[in-house]
Amino acid sequence: MTVKSTSKPGTRSAEATQARILAAAKIEFAKNGLGGARVDVIAERSKANKRMIYHYFNSKEELFQCVLEDAYVDIRTAEQDLDLNHLPPVDALESLIRFTWEYYLKNPEFITLVNSENLHKAKHLKKSRVIRAVSQRFVSMVGEILDRGVKSGDFRAGVDPVQLNITIAAIGYYYLTNRFTGSIVFGRDFMVAEALAERLDFNIETIMRLVQAD
Repeated sequence: MTVKSTSKPGTRSAEATQARILAAAKIEFAKNGLGGARVDVIAERSKANKRMIYHYFNSKEELFQCVLEDAYVDIRTAEQDLDLNHLPPVDALESLIRFTWEYYLKNPEFITLVNSENLHKAKHLKKSRVIRAVSQRFVSMVGEILDRGVKSGDFRAGVDPVQLNITIAAIGYYYLTNRFTGSIVFGRDFMVAEALAERLDFNIETIMRLVQAD
């Protein structure tokens, strides 16, 4: 949900209230999922009341959708802000891999929100035009990096930008969502600084080997 700025005091107050509600809802949904989240808790944390929440968002389902949209818009906007087109293609791709890994580490609620929406078979994202728009821009950005890499001779031709993005996301996503079980299965602490640095290096090497020219 994107709120446009305005000079009207009443509108600014409404925007601030909605922003507080979304911030509180993000915490609650990330912690308890859609089913377990309580509107009472969101109201208390946001210093709003339930009536106000339903006035702005109509239902808990709609509020959850807005939280999801905000989460995706945040990561997609941050990716665009990297301004990767001004970097050589190899550096641009490495920067994207690093950013994705670091974003997941700094924003663990993003992963839990995505997990929650997958449990609902993406029924909320299916309704969202916002998600489609920001995702298309991101795929185009990755495609441009690949095209530049092919022209420079660094990357091989024919790499699908969607498949590449899935792989970049997956190698970080799996590691972090399985950090507890993985630590037991593989007998190492996944979250100590040394292990995180080693994993990032492995992610970068894996992706670069995948796209490099023969």
